[in-house]
Amino acid sequence: MHSKFPEPYSTETNGIRMAVHELGSGPAIVLLHGFPELAYSWRHQLPALAGAGYRAIAPDQRGYGGSDIPVRVEDYRVQTLIDDVSGLLAALSIEQAVFIGHDWGALVLWYMALLRPEKMRGLINLNIPFQPRLPVDPMVLARERLGDDFYIVNFQDSDEADRRFAADVPHFFNIMMRRGQTTRERFDALPKEKQILSLLAAMEREESGGVALLDEDELKVYVDAFSAGGFTGPINWYRNWSYNWASTEGVVQRISVPTLFIGAVDDVIIAPQHIEAMKPQVADLEIHMLEDCGHWTQQEKPGEVNTLILDWLSRRFPAS
Repeated sequence: MHSKFPEPYSTETNGIRMAVHELGSGPAIVLLHGFPELAYSWRHQLPALAGAGYRAIAPDQRGYGGSDIPVRVEDYRVQTLIDDVSGLLAALSIEQAVFIGHDWGALVLWYMALLRPEKMRGLINLNIPFQPRLPVDPMVLARERLGDDFYIVNFQDSDEADRRFAADVPHFFNIMMRRGQTTRERFDALPKEKQILSLLAAMEREESGGVALLDEDELKVYVDAFSAGGFTGPINWYRNWSYNWASTEGVVQRISVPTLFIGAVDDVIIAPQHIEAMKPQVADLEIHMLEDCGHWTQQEKPGEVNTLILDWLSRRFPAS
């Protein structure tokens, strides 16, 4: 375990047991990880936030790590994930918090900013911009435009990914969690058929480009957690994509919570136009883009991310 990363405690929220890592005291900052990650993904941020006078709280989300792993796909609908977050606040006697999210954590917080903004003082999201609700089921569009090999589409169709990832967890993380695998410029120059992100195809590679993001001890934290809990719970988040879209029909697509967005130039999951399209929909928005950084932003560039976060917090929500 990272030397400055706190050991977890358990709390009951929304009918599940959640493992929570906490450091510091002061105004609450809740950090939500993405796929395929853990609260441990915030190991560089919790000490920095605590040192600046904040109470930094990072749970293993539903289906991950030391938290409960419900079996049913419908147990991972976005409204339930938001209820987990609200329930965590209630369990810790917190009325409101500033939230920080990455990847799926960011998606949950965008939904929360639409559906339950009264719980949020402010919002810091990494990598995944706000994307207004489409008029057509996004899974239908993804299947038409990206095909069955695209990882999110593949997740809908079978449990092949669940089984393949679990069969060689160390290889999965060695392939996935790397820095410098490509740049936005190189990715955009590829033929369209080469731009389809297939995690199953990636698993076939003996080695991947770039540099390993995790050292031996850090890798062990992820491998131990996913060897014990598997991948079905985390992948079930994706299996509610169409439901989440259908269930939010009629919700006004406007974010009023003060927001900092930290993007990464070389995150090939997100195109620059997605970030540009967010601007009219988020009323109070500050954007910073990190050069030479891919998808694992808070782990790839922890110093730069911490500086941006603490600067924005000091201006908008000072600790004292």
